[in-house]
Amino acid sequence: MQKQLGTWLVIGALMMSCAASVTAQPQDHHDQDHQAQNHQNMYDRGRSEGWYKKGGHVPAEYNGGSYAVDDWRGQHLRQPPRGYHYVRSDNGDFLLVAVTTGVIASIIASH
Repeated sequence: MQKQLGTWLVIGALMMSCAASVTAQPQDHHDQDHQAQNHQNMYDRGRSEGWYKKGGHVPAEYNGGSYAVDDWRGQHLRQPPRGYHYVRSDNGDFLLVAVTTGVIASIIASH
């Protein structure tokens, strides 16, 4: 009798714990979307410093063509050192760039 009573108590406790988990509120995971939605509400806060910075690399399309500055005297710039040339950025700044590596050595603000 004692053994049966203990067994029934264990079964009853298991049933109650199962019933509690069944009646628990399901998780809706609404908080998982917040990271992705925050980027949608961002806006431009003014002048961007652009993709370039000292020590950064210039994209390949900026090496030559309309971005290259051949008339550095006419732009009131110093002669670039050997192995360097000037490139004009999207916002008009002049970038002193290493010819072989594309690394930006200096940034000169446009006038």
